[in-house]
Amino acid sequence: MSEEQAISAVVHLYVDGMAFANEGALRKAFHPNASVVGTSGGAVEWMTRDAFIAAVTKEGAAPPDAQPLMEVEMVDMTGDIARVKVIDEFAGARYSDYLSLLKVDGRWLIVNKVWHRHG
Repeated sequence: MSEEQAISAVVHLYVDGMAFANEGALRKAFHPNASVVGTSGGAVEWMTRDAFIAAVTKEGAAPPDAQPLMEVEMVDMTGDIARVKVIDEFAGARYSDYLSLLKVDGRWLIVNKVWHRHG
């Protein structure tokens, strides 16, 4: 598997994990010390990985036959770091997510997510 394919696999885990409230997939995609940051109602919202996963699972899963939106607009990789811009949907809203990834012990993991909710 190429590095680009490995990064793509993590992004798929992330998007599917959100869409289907799959805690295991999200734990596999995110580093334990990852942060999730965005704005909600004009206020900056900082979350730990575990708080983010709890919020996703509380929202609940999409129907099993749903096809999650995942438009990867950019992948940039240098050595053992990468960043990905992905457009996705969660809880009926469209988001632009910027994911920072780091290769740790041979595995790509999301270490930071910064998000923007559209509309």
